[in-house]
This record gives sequence, C-alpha cells and structure tokens, in this order.
Amino acid sequence: MERSRYWIVFLLAWVAFSQSFASTKSDIYKAYIASSMVEWKVVIDRLQSTGIKDDASRLELVNYQYGYIGWCIGENRKDEANQYLELAEDNLNAIEKKQLYAAKVNSYRSAFYGFHIGLNMLLAPWYGSKSIACAKEAVALDSQDYLGYVQLGNVYFHAPSLMGGDKSKAIENYRIARMKLERASNEIIFDWNFLSLLVTTANCYKTMGDLEKAKSSYEEILKIEPNFNWVRIELYPNILKKIKH
Repeated sequence: MERSRYWIVFLLAWVAFSQSFASTKSDIYKAYIASSMVEWKVVIDRLQSTGIKDDASRLELVNYQYGYIGWCIGENRKDEANQYLELAEDNLNAIEKKQLYAAKVNSYRSAFYGFHIGLNMLLAPWYGSKSIACAKEAVALDSQDYLGYVQLGNVYFHAPSLMGGDKSKAIENYRIARMKLERASNEIIFDWNFLSLLVTTANCYKTMGDLEKAKSSYEEILKIEPNFNWVRIELYPNILKKIKH
C-alpha cells in the first residue's frame, strides 16, 4: 500500500512538471510570434529564480536565454545581453560539470562564443575558432541533434569570407538542421527554435541576394504561422519592396 502511494505521488508530480514544462514552451512561443520580448523576459526571469527543478529544466532555460541574448544583441542592448549571457553561461557550466547533454552544451558554447564576438568584435580572432570548434564537436557527438548544424550554419553565415565565411555552406547546414528537427516532428509544435531556423535561412538567402528564395521562405513561414508578427509586418513586406525595386 505504501509503495502504491509513493508511485501515485511520483506520477502526479511528473504530470504537474510536464504540464508546467509544456506551458512554459507555449508561453515562449507566443512571445516570439507576437514579438513580445517583455513577456519572454518575464518567463526566463521566473525560471531563473524559481523554476530550475532539474538538469532538463536548466537546459531548457539556457535555450530561452540564448534566444533572448540574441535579440538583445540585435537591438544593441549590450549591457542587458552581457547580464543574461553571464547567467546562461553559469547555467551551462552547471550542466557541463555533471557531464550531461554534451552535444547541446557544445552547441550553446558555440553560440555564446559568437555572442561574445557580437558584443565585442575585437574578440573575433580568439572566439571565432572556438565557436566553430564547439559546433563541429556538437555534430560529432550527436549527428542527429539539429542544434549543432544551426551553429555551424551561423558560423558560416556571420564569419567574413577571409575567415571561412560561406553563405552556401550556411544554407546547407540550416537545411540539415531543419531535416533533423522535422524528423522529430513532435518537437516542432509551438517551438520557437523551428521558426527561428526558418527565419535565419530566409535572411541568409536575402543576404546572398537571392530575393526570390527569401520571399518563398517567408511565405512558407507565414503558412506555418500566419500570426508571426516579425515576418508578417516587417520581413515579408520588406522583401516584396526589394523585389519590386
């Protein structure tokens, strides 16, 4: 009887955790498509202060912090980006010390080196090689995980050509990343990472000057998520103007 009671308590706790996990993922997704980074910040601040129940929760928080830091850098909010980068690196270090999620850890490490470069371009010679090494290590550790290919794509996308940058290689890695994500189809429902990957791919086409492919990519995104404000209000209309002129 006592044993049965223990398992009932365990199952109820697991169901509660799973529902909370799904709710947080949905909250981040809604914030992303609404371009509401204030709501995004509320979620990650809450998780940082009260929501780290286990290593899986901590890794999920790192993912949300990763997204927020990227936005801060894009908006030139460097002080805020530095603040959240420090928190994210502390969380990643805690996971790495336990020798868990090695491929993911290397993927995020690659991204964080890239963020350091974004915050201070003088660090590029030092962190650039570290970023690509971590991305390659992530893929070597788990060739089925999409995130390492995203980071490889980002390295090739953002690096100058003299330092190995290659937009075509970026597109190829983004294509592989998408294939890996879509194979795990249950993971892309209401997942901001999937939409972010599609947007990054479209933006890469735009940077390459392939405006028609960029346009098609934005149209596909809007079919998947018609309420995605960033694409609907800004990116797609802008590409139509570029094509027209």
